[in-house]
Amino acid sequence: MIASYEALHEARTALDTPLFAGLPGDISTSFEFFPPRSDKMEAQLWEAVTQLAPLAPSFVSVTYGAGGSTRERTHGTVARIIAEAHLPAAAHLTCVDATKAEIRDVAEQYWEAGVRHIVALRGDMGEPGAAFVPHPDGYASAADLVAGLKAIAPFEISVAAYPETHPDAISAQSDIDNLKRKLDAGATRAITQFFFEAETYFRFRDKLAAAGITAPVLPGILPVSNVAQARKFAGSCGAAFPAWMDGVFTGLDNHPGTRQLVAATVAAEFCRRLYAGGVRDFHFYTLNRAELAYAICHLLGLRPQTSALENAA
Repeated sequence: MIASYEALHEARTALDTPLFAGLPGDISTSFEFFPPRSDKMEAQLWEAVTQLAPLAPSFVSVTYGAGGSTRERTHGTVARIIAEAHLPAAAHLTCVDATKAEIRDVAEQYWEAGVRHIVALRGDMGEPGAAFVPHPDGYASAADLVAGLKAIAPFEISVAAYPETHPDAISAQSDIDNLKRKLDAGATRAITQFFFEAETYFRFRDKLAAAGITAPVLPGILPVSNVAQARKFAGSCGAAFPAWMDGVFTGLDNHPGTRQLVAATVAAEFCRRLYAGGVRDFHFYTLNRAELAYAICHLLGLRPQTSALENAA
């Protein structure tokens, strides 16, 4: 956390000057993708990877479907990103419908493919609202999964955090306690579920500090261009969807270009507020599109470096 004087100076600068003037580009980024389900989606994904690679992300991650439904596609996507884009890539792995032996097999395959970073999640059962039921021979929690993966290989491990509390948690404090168990089991960092108000993250950060949690907790950013889709996502994970956002996007259904411009403006201001509060690491949920994440990073002062793809040429 930055010192009080620096925080006040940064806040004053954000209020008294153009929001994005003079930012030094001292941020670190990471990007999340999902495995493609068709050749067209494969091309779209690779275009996004190619556009974002010059920003030199600290890592990119590839999601994993409920119950391991995209296991092979996740593995293939991660392996390709490592081999062709030469980016550090993390694979998502969940406890759902998998035995410990099956998870060991998947983890060993990842290690052999050059994957050194796992995003370890409990996972959801696939049906909205369905209670999580651990496999009889599997891991009962994300903390157990983290410990199991660390016993298989010296993976770097990221876990999930919930600024507005996981829907299954008994209380906000029990959710924080669960996060601490995951970190104590060997996780390197946490990545938050998306949220839409900077103060949500700052309050969460203060609670984590009070709980003695010092590991990095990256804010997960979901740039919104499709309000209905974002509202659906928010409803499934317990994130509050601000009422003002409806008004901002009203009337733009048939204006996709304008909608993208508005989306970039809203998301960039949100990230600028986080930056003013000392945040320097941002994790973007890209939905396999690069434009919004790239625009936000640019406004935050980040400029492209030589692309890993160019280095490989």
